[in-house]
Order: sequence, then structure tokens, then C-alpha cells
Amino acid sequence: MGTKYSAICGSLVALVTPMTSDGAIEWDIFRKLIDWHIEQGTDGLVIMGSTGETATISTDDHIELIRVSVEHAAGRIPIIGGTGANSTSEAIELTRAAQKVGVAACLSVVPYYNKPTQAGIYQHFRAVVEAGDGPVILYDVPSRTITSMTVETILALSEVDGVVGLKDATGDIGRANELLHRLPPSFSIYSGDDATAAALILMGAKGNISVTANILPTRMHELCTAALAGDLATVRSLSRWMAAINQALFIESNPIPVKWAMARMGLIPEGMRLPLTPLSAQYVDTVTSAMGDAGIRLHSPGPGFDLIDPPPARRSPASQ
Repeated sequence: MGTKYSAICGSLVALVTPMTSDGAIEWDIFRKLIDWHIEQGTDGLVIMGSTGETATISTDDHIELIRVSVEHAAGRIPIIGGTGANSTSEAIELTRAAQKVGVAACLSVVPYYNKPTQAGIYQHFRAVVEAGDGPVILYDVPSRTITSMTVETILALSEVDGVVGLKDATGDIGRANELLHRLPPSFSIYSGDDATAAALILMGAKGNISVTANILPTRMHELCTAALAGDLATVRSLSRWMAAINQALFIESNPIPVKWAMARMGLIPEGMRLPLTPLSAQYVDTVTSAMGDAGIRLHSPGPGFDLIDPPPARRSPASQ
């Protein structure tokens, strides 16, 4: 294939798919979210990942969401298309379609449900990449797929022309450190876990594919930028400040909490597709409190938040 890939760095938002209460896609709001992220400093957008509810989106709408994002972004921000599937033929179809409309890269998840062997995972990804014509980032998220790639499988796939990176959503810093040590420098690792993203970037990862950045795009951009620059004081400050919201957004299955939060910020209507359901009442106070800790203030009565100034990013050595 001879693919050349200019690594995308920084805060890459795993964008939600805005929907009405009956699950219809809100296309105009989707375009507005893209504009908002560009204004807020987001470094790239991942369309049709887990956060975008890809499992309940039809193939036609899946491809259209990627196409619209590329068209509307118009080169202002890189678009990564989520094109994974547990059927190799479907993953090939989605990858070809995304590459045809001009994505910067595709993100392809380990096949879920059918529990392939490591040999099957290798053959799956090799078939996907060789059938297409563009860079592919692997996606390892065993909390959703059950099956995970071993270090040896990732190393073998890194030698396949067109495989350019890995989204590691394991939260396993030790494994990531081994990968960073053994993989070629040209291979990009991205965090898929907001809670450990800064640590992984400081160790050599290129960025964070983030859920939290859906509601705090500027701050996640600042955190990733600081980590990439080795600015430890800023990383410590922002990481502590965002710790509660990083946890709260996974108190129920993603994207339930983040869509609840975004609806109350006035960014999207509160809609998603079954089998996902709205945030359980027992968790409302937890997410609301975490939003307040992160500088998002609830207005009463009714929905509506606004961003308030965070504490200074840099603190004196005595406060560290």
C-alpha cells in the first residue's frame, strides 16, 4: 500500500451522535457540534465509535455520518472514521466507504462477540487493511469486545503496511509501556481511557481519543498539549481538576452519562437508541457534582449549564 501517515496528535473527541427522544439523528446539531469542537481547540474528531452508538446505526447512516463530518469539517480538523465490525466483510465495506469520502484514518475495533483467536484477529485486520487504501488505527477495548489483542499480535500487525497506530482502551499502563518500548517510533499509540490518558501521553502516546472532551473540549486539549510538551505542573493541575468527571462519565455505560450531561449543557437533545436508556436517577447527583467540580455550573430551574473559569492551570510547588 505504501501508506504515508502524518500522525494526528492531541485531543481527539469520540463524538456522540445527537438524537431526538425517538432516536432520530439530529443532522443540523451534528454539524454544529463539529463547528463547536473546532472553535474550542479540539485536535481531531472520531466519528462512529462506541460513543457515537455505532451498534444501533444503520450502515447507510453510519457512512453518511462519516461523509457529512468530512464534508462539513472541510479540512479544518482531521476526521477519523470508526469502521470496525465483527464481520470482516462488513469492516472492509465500512473502511472502503470512509476512505472514499476522505477520512484522515479509519479506526477498527477488535471483532466483538464471536471471540476470535489471536490468529483470527491478525487475519481480520490484515484483510481489512489490504482491501482498503488508507491508514488504519487498531482499537483494543476488551471491556466491550471481551477478546483483547496480545502484545505479540499488536507487534505483528504493526509490520503490516497501512496499520499506523493503536487506540489502547485497556487502562493498562504497564502493557502500554511495553508497547511503546517495542513498537517502531512511526507507530502511534492513542489512549482510549480518559483517566490514564495524560500518563500515557507523558510516556510517549500521541494523544487521547476522549469521551470527556465532548463536554470539556478546551480543557482536554490543554491537558493533551501539556502532556505532549512534558509540562508536568499543568498536567498535574488539570488531571486533578478533571478526575471526578472522568470517573462519573463511566458510572453507567458510555455514552449514557455524557449524553445526559450534554443535554443539560444545551448542546444536544436528550435522545439515544435502545437498548441504551437515559441516566438512572440514582446517578444524577454524582454526575451533576462531578460537572460542578470540573467547572460546569448547573442553573436552576431546568436544563442549562455554563462553563466557569477553572482554577489556574499552574500551581506553586508548595501546592503540588
